[in-house]
Amino acid sequence: MSRISIADFIATTRQTTPLAAVFGIEVEALEAGKAEVRLPFRAEFVRAGGTVSGPAMMALADYALYAVVMSVAENGEQAVTSNLTMNFLRRPKPADVVAKARLIRAGRRLVYGEVFIYSEGDEQPVAHATGTYAMPESRSGREDGREVDVRTVEKSSDQQLNV
Repeated sequence: MSRISIADFIATTRQTTPLAAVFGIEVEALEAGKAEVRLPFRAEFVRAGGTVSGPAMMALADYALYAVVMSVAENGEQAVTSNLTMNFLRRPKPADVVAKARLIRAGRRLVYGEVFIYSEGDEQPVAHATGTYAMPESRSGREDGREVDVRTVEKSSDQQLNV
């Protein structure tokens, strides 16, 4: 079970990443370690050749990974992208694009995941991304003056989830 609902995720990201609302990104599914998000097709996202632009798909992949992070991590809203690598596999149709993201590994400081992006209705991906999010320092003071890491991350027993 996700530690955050779709409605709470959307409300939070309107504050933390308002560009997602400008793009019109929609969250279709959110579970612990998994997310599916959609970028509705708009003429503004089309590049020469009539295809959805790379920057639009990279924004979608980053947002999908952010959803995965927030689905499992305390203080996930404070996490920041530290790496995002995108491989464009084939030309997407001028249609909605859908990102399916999954957690690969969640550590104390880094969360790593991957995203496959599909054109609406296609079974073959048009892009594949991997990304790493850096988790915020999350500490609380103690009476003895020592600091203790209070962040927790839900993990499956093998730390891998299938999409």
